Amino acid sequence: MAEQSNTEWIRETLAEFMRTTGKKNTRQREVIVDVFLESDDHLTLQELLDRVQVTEPNVGFATVYRTMKMLVEAGVAKERHFGTDQALYELVHQGEHHDHLICNRCGHIFEYEDELIEARQEEIAASFGMKITGHRHELYGEPVGDGPCNH
Repeated sequence: MAEQSNTEWIRETLAEFMRTTGKKNTRQREVIVDVFLESDDHLTLQELLDRVQVTEPNVGFATVYRTMKMLVEAGVAKERHFGTDQALYELVHQGEHHDHLICNRCGHIFEYEDELIEARQEEIAASFGMKITGHRHELYGEPVGDGPCNH
């Protein structure tokens, strides 16, 4: 049997969540989910709204907000705050974990994975008699030198 794609997993997980919570699927929700699934970015609600309104101009901010809240509750999106009060949203990728490096100058977000860091975190937790059940690792930095950001 072929491995399920992340998009298929998200759609199935979301459909099950909506079924069990009694939420209805609407055309506007479908468009918001489709646009969000097509994005590889960390998006603000306004950025997502702007993209959605290209094809569905009648969608409002409140609908995008409620839909994203539902996606977070369903476990298929994460709400992040990278040193600001403004929320950014990213897709959850089933079985994947990554960390973030955020540029203080331009706000660009780099995603990375590092097995050594992950292993060291496990060792540190074990030294305290703990087992890690989840974490967020965010690094903040600036480009070396005085030039403009190259990202």
